[in-house]
Amino acid sequence: MPSLALTQRSATELKRINQAFYDALWSGARLVDPSRFNTWPMVRELAMALPRRLEIAPGLRPRLPLDGTYFVDISLAALHELRSHGASAARASIGALPCADESFDLVCALDILEHVADDDKALRELSRVAAPDARMLLSVPLHESAWTAFDEFVGHYRRYEPGQILRKLESHGWSIEQSAIYGMQPTSKTVLGLGQWYLTHQRERALWWYNRVIMPLGLRLQKPLKWQRGMPACEGVDELLLLCRRA
Repeated sequence: MPSLALTQRSATELKRINQAFYDALWSGARLVDPSRFNTWPMVRELAMALPRRLEIAPGLRPRLPLDGTYFVDISLAALHELRSHGASAARASIGALPCADESFDLVCALDILEHVADDDKALRELSRVAAPDARMLLSVPLHESAWTAFDEFVGHYRRYEPGQILRKLESHGWSIEQSAIYGMQPTSKTVLGLGQWYLTHQRERALWWYNRVIMPLGLRLQKPLKWQRGMPACEGVDELLLLCRRA
């Protein structure tokens, strides 16, 4: 679970840590087209059916189509690259979206909630900008017992227990329609420790390897995702992709 030092960080400090990490990551990266991710078969029909779309903090790994989607991110490097590819993008955070009430039919926030201190505020904003019959795509890391120093290093504030994220979504008026087992954090503490050391002491070199070698290889090795109704059995699952609907 999060360390005491992490839980005592202010929301401002947490935002600064996240922005510094991801600005460095995206400054040396190229935008990856959404169709190259294993999420694409799952979101393609949704995107075609729901033309008013918002994706929050995609960095240079957007999952929704660039054409017709409105993107929000805090990284200037990411915003510059998104706009250079013709996307509409604004600088803002999930806690203060520059969008009108009920203005989107599909809202996407992958790997975001765990990065903010006040996830209820974030969910209130997502709910505010979502239309009455909107869909929401979320992904969250699971199990406090799986917390590592790497979570802290990349700016995570928490991991969720399956029942916890279910109840939290329900309290904000969302129900889980479908879910998929998503993402896989290396279980080797040695690998995680080595990655953290290089990112701390040789960040430029580590990010070059990540963006030019590890990321392209990871795209080739992606496994197909499969929707199932409701929540799956989550023992040993590192991360969930959730498709939610306004209750």
